[in-house]
Amino acid sequence: MTEADLFRSFANRLPPGVLSTGVSDSRRGLIHGIAAYFLWGIAPLFWKLLRDVSWVEILAHRVVWGVIAFGAIVAAVGVGPVLRAAARDRGTLAAMALSGAMLAINWGMFIWAVARGHILDASLGYFIIPLISVGLGMLVLGERLRRLQWLAIAFSSAGVVVESWRAGGLPWISLVLATSFGLYGLVRKTARVEALVGSTLETMLLAPLAAAYLAVIGGGVISLSDPGTALLLLGTGAVTALPLVLFTSAARRLPLSTVGFLQYLTPTGQFLLATLAYGEPVAPARLAAFGLIWIGLALFSFDLARA
Repeated sequence: MTEADLFRSFANRLPPGVLSTGVSDSRRGLIHGIAAYFLWGIAPLFWKLLRDVSWVEILAHRVVWGVIAFGAIVAAVGVGPVLRAAARDRGTLAAMALSGAMLAINWGMFIWAVARGHILDASLGYFIIPLISVGLGMLVLGERLRRLQWLAIAFSSAGVVVESWRAGGLPWISLVLATSFGLYGLVRKTARVEALVGSTLETMLLAPLAAAYLAVIGGGVISLSDPGTALLLLGTGAVTALPLVLFTSAARRLPLSTVGFLQYLTPTGQFLLATLAYGEPVAPARLAAFGLIWIGLALFSFDLARA
């Protein structure tokens, strides 16, 4: 029995209307993708609350509580047998180890960037991700783009060039975020594992390192003397699990190029938070770079809606 079969069995036990089963696979993927990127777009609001905690410690807590959250979802949905079967497959383990490593790099860089006041740099990184995803989709998966989509990529690439010129060099924070998540999306797209099982397995592989780090530092700042921070760190599990499950579900149901351009929702939210909520300055050249990228997004969205 596959994960999908088990999920349908679980869904059938719920009251009518709790889960809709009349939505097409591609439309469900689109809904899941939009939801995931919206949640990631407002994520800096959460991570800013942990500004006094080391980014390495936050990352370790995120992995540990994330795997617990995934485990709870696995138990609720009833895909434990599928998870155990995937864990016995060496090819799946290797793929999830690679995707887990890319995810840890992406998480760590993003938490560090938010803590250091570089939300705009992080936003640019997530604007670049679609270019990485489109390139990987064409080179590795043989995906083809329509004419208007090529024009959208041209505008987006011009925006990245303008930002590199403005910064006087390659924007390394942005590139690390973009490359790590682009590769993560590719691995999850091609891995022979369903969304929830894969997300659980990759965090399980990261958990021993994270738990060992927390053991060395004595559990970090989790203590009854600071219940607010303790609750926030416990909440990193839910903040991690929900959008990641939604993303991997979308990645398996949609072309990688479409997934790539949906990701513009995340950096747009981060851009608005950085400028309106946290007051990060936006120079005219940087605004021009973002404007070119937004034009590319508009063109791609129009082409997608027309198709």
